[in-house]
This record gives sequence, structure tokens and C-alpha cells, in this order.
Amino acid sequence: MPPEKSAYALARYSRSPDSIRDSIEWVRRHDSQKFLESFYFQYGHASIADLGHAVVCFEGISELAATEIEEEPLWDGQAKSSRYQDFSRGGFVTPPEFSAGDAARYRQAGEALLAAYGRVNVAAFECLAERLPRPEDMKPEAYRRNVAARAFDVARYLLFWGVPTNVGQVTSIRTLEKQIRRLKAAEYAELRALGEEIAQACAAEPDCRWEAEPLAGTAAEPIAPTLARHADPDEHAMRSREDLARWAEQNLPVSRGGRCERVDLIRPSSVPADIVATLLYPVTDRPFRELYELAAGWSERVRAEVIDLAVGSRTRRDEILAGFRGGLYAYDMAIDIGAYRDLHRHRRCQKFRQAYSGKLGYDTPKLVTEAGVAADYDAAMGAAFEAMERLPAPGAHYLMPFGARSRFLFKMDFAEAEYISRLRSGVKGHFSYREIAWEMKRKMEEVEPELGRLIEATPPWVEEPLRR
Repeated sequence: MPPEKSAYALARYSRSPDSIRDSIEWVRRHDSQKFLESFYFQYGHASIADLGHAVVCFEGISELAATEIEEEPLWDGQAKSSRYQDFSRGGFVTPPEFSAGDAARYRQAGEALLAAYGRVNVAAFECLAERLPRPEDMKPEAYRRNVAARAFDVARYLLFWGVPTNVGQVTSIRTLEKQIRRLKAAEYAELRALGEEIAQACAAEPDCRWEAEPLAGTAAEPIAPTLARHADPDEHAMRSREDLARWAEQNLPVSRGGRCERVDLIRPSSVPADIVATLLYPVTDRPFRELYELAAGWSERVRAEVIDLAVGSRTRRDEILAGFRGGLYAYDMAIDIGAYRDLHRHRRCQKFRQAYSGKLGYDTPKLVTEAGVAADYDAAMGAAFEAMERLPAPGAHYLMPFGARSRFLFKMDFAEAEYISRLRSGVKGHFSYREIAWEMKRKMEEVEPELGRLIEATPPWVEEPLRR
């Protein structure tokens, strides 16, 4: 059934004594659009839209866009893997914001990164093959795949947000509406265009059907036409971000700087200060600990200024900002964006990011040096960062290599911290997020020793490189 029909049938099923077969047959003869117009959009019965699901696929989009698409907490999907596919042949997405001159500079830097990606991949594979002889009980093809996956793990540091990827998702139409509204309000033109395209797709017949032709007596129907009419840009998110950024620029004292920890764990004791710090985090470049300590020292009046700005443009249809959500623990991470791309897929936590800038430098995998390509790697990274500085934002962000560090905040309860630490530290994972997951466990042991001891994470020095 089309998602809106399914939602209507299940909603009616909960409101009548009829069987589901009778409810479905009834919905065939009645207009689901009128029902959704009234109960979902007019009266705000939002849970009705959770009863219909749609499969939407995005092809040839940038890695940056893919990560933003996946931002919904109630989201299921898969993206193209950088561990199992060679990204050097697919070109890259050029940000539509660029002028012709900027686009040419961007393409030159992107081509240099992909060329270095290919050279580092070959060198890493050869180094690993020499270091890790094939076990007698492993077939040659399986051995080659395993070594290739580990080589891609190293080379991927030279991939960047502009490389193309594919994403397949299945979501409720309620989540789809939130996604469309959020994308239409994004700072990136590619994302705004994708928001429009999703809405257009909802108003059209599906591109792919299981049957070659519609079943006898039926016609192909639009996926979610009612949703398409109502999914406007999230003006509240745009307005509040602008207001908070302006307040931070005008009122925050000079940053005290200090050492940039890779993983820092804070257990806030003041809920208002926690919320204020979280609201300000994405519109500044400051560590969460600094923002939290500032907010905790402010008067209630000053904290209220920030909170009021965050809710001032909210309408009846707008949810409260994610900054008001969270967990007991706040992990502030200055990590490479390749690792963020993987950790970002965890759903049972709230995630916030600061603007991509390149100011935190980049990481270099140990194997790059051991394979003798460190100079090539550093030259490609340096050229990319130099080009980023000359290109206008936000298009310049597309040139951020996966090895570049940026700052991200993950807020969660202990159960999610235990799950991420245990799962992502396993020997089959990428070495970057394995190290981060191990640091998450160590930080929990420092902050909550009674609970940290329960996390059975695998130390990064325990390796089984031929396992995937």
C-alpha cells in the first residue's frame, strides 16, 4: 500500500471495531488525503504519520549530504561503504554555490586528493600484503578482500565530503516530513535542492515498483502527496541558529583556549546550564566543557536570554530544538570526520556538530608512514587545506578530507555509551573509531568508575587485521 493509505488504514483500525481486512477495503473507497489533512496537519495527530513508511534512495549525492540526510534520530538505512569500494573512479560533487572560478579551484584540489588516495591505497595494500602473509586455511580471494579492506581504511583519510555516494532509507512519513523541512532549511544548496526533490518524489508515482505493471484494477499512486504539500522549510531552526550565533558573537568572552582533547566526557549537574551550552555549541568553535562552565556561572537571567532566543520563533508545528534533548553524559570529541561519519550512525543519542573549518588539523594513519607515502599524503592534505581557505563557505566544506579533525558532541545515557564502546572497539572495526571507542570507555571509568568497569571494550592494540 502507498504510505498514506497504510497510515489511514491503521489509524482507522485503531478507531473502529472492524478487522484490518475490512479497514483496508474501506480505505480503498475513501480519500486518505482528506483524513491526513484534518487529523495529521490540522489537528496535530502526528503519530498517525508513523503508520506509513516509504523507501527513498539517493544516488550520486555528496558524502556531506549523505551524513546530513542520516541526521534523523528515527531513521533506518545504509550508505555506500568506503571499506569495500574504490572511490577513486567516481569523480566528485561540485557545490552549486561556487562560481566558475571557485569550481575550477575546487576540482583541481579534489582531483589531487583522489590521485593521492589511489597512490596511498596501492602502497598500503602492498605494505600489508608483505607484512601479513596469507594463512594456509584462507582462500586467496578472501585474503585479497581482507587486505584490500584494511588498505581502504588507510586511503579513506584522503577522501573528502564532496565524493559521491548512494544512500537507501526507509522511514515513516512523519520522519520524512521532518527530513524534508530540515533539508529545505539547510545552509548547503545541495541539501535544499534534495529537500525539494524528496517532496516532488512524494507527489509523484514511485520510480520503482515490485510488479512490472500495476496489479489488475489498480493504478500506481503517488507515495505521499499530502505530505508533499505541507513540508515547508524549517524556518524555526534557521531563525534560532542565526539568533544564537549572533548572541554568542556579541556576549561570549574571549575563549580561554587550552589543549584540545580528542575525547572529553562531561556529566553535567545543572540541566539549564547543560541546555544553554548545548544550544551554543553548534554556533561556536569552543569545547563543550568551556561553554558549560560559563553557563553554570551565569545568572538565571543570562541563561534565560539564550533559552528564550532558542524558542522565540517556535510555532505550534515546530518541535523543540534538539539542544533541549540529551542524556546523562556528554562526549565532546575532536576527531577525524571519517570516524564521525561512522559514529554518527548511532541513533540512541543526540548529536551536534560545529562548522567544518579545518582549523583543528588532520590525522595521519601510522601505516601511511610505514608504507613510505607520508610526504605524498602530507602534500595532498596541505594543498586541500590551502584551497579550502581560498574558497568561500559553505561550499569550501566539501573539500574537507575525511582525515581532517572537527568537533562533535554526542549526548547519551550509560547504556548507549556501553554499546558504542563495546561495539566500535571490536577488532573488525576501523582503527580510528576503535581508538575513540576505547577512549570513551577510559573516560567513563574516570567519571563513573562504578559503571565504567562494566564496559567490555577491546583495547586498540589487540588486532586481527585479516578479520572483517
